[in-house]
Amino acid sequence: MEAVAVIVVLIFAVLVALGVIATVRTVRAVKRGVDRTVGQARRTVEDTRLKARQFAQPGPAGEVAQLRLSLRTSMRATQDALQTAAPEDASLSEALALFQRLSAHGHELDDELKRLENEPDKARVAACLPELRERTARVKDSADSLRFAAQDRARRFAEDDLETLSGQIRMEAGALRHWSDEPVTGGAAGAPAGEPAAGAAVPGAGVPAGERPGPETEPEPRAITGRERDGWRQPGYSWQKTSRPESTT
Repeated sequence: MEAVAVIVVLIFAVLVALGVIATVRTVRAVKRGVDRTVGQARRTVEDTRLKARQFAQPGPAGEVAQLRLSLRTSMRATQDALQTAAPEDASLSEALALFQRLSAHGHELDDELKRLENEPDKARVAACLPELRERTARVKDSADSLRFAAQDRARRFAEDDLETLSGQIRMEAGALRHWSDEPVTGGAAGAPAGEPAAGAAVPGAGVPAGERPGPETEPEPRAITGRERDGWRQPGYSWQKTSRPESTT
């Protein structure tokens, strides 16, 4: 009895542990989903604010908003492209590592541009713009280069795979049409239609004229039995369907 009680306690403890693990994993998954949704909402709100600021405030303030918007758009597009293709292409791991290093510079540049948005001295903003414009262009060009290379690589792999698949389909289609290579049977090649082939036996040949059956003496055609009719309907090729047995009723 003590052994049974110990086994029951162990089973209960295992079930409780599994329940706790499942609950923790569910909570973490929900938390990640909520964080992802909140992050996307924040990015959307920030991008909308930058677009509005870009058109509502011309001059240095509007240009700062434009630089931030172009930088954020390029970096986000490159990140999505690399993270989507990396699991299927191990060669992109190095490109993903380089992008992580580039992201550090991108975040630093975005923070500087964000501080300039709240700068009341417009002259200082105008003085800092040339250097920030050049840095933004360099980071953006590097991100675009990684993204374009990853897209071209994926497109090239898709074209190669499609070409290989098309070749295999052409070979299979030719194999399925194997009957076109079968020799013609049932007569000599080149014999006119309706004429017996050379060397073929002609009905009545070799029988004296007086003994040949005439129209009055021709025997009546023998009725085709079920077995012969089924044999006549037997398929001549493997792709034809087998004949159905006739009903006896």
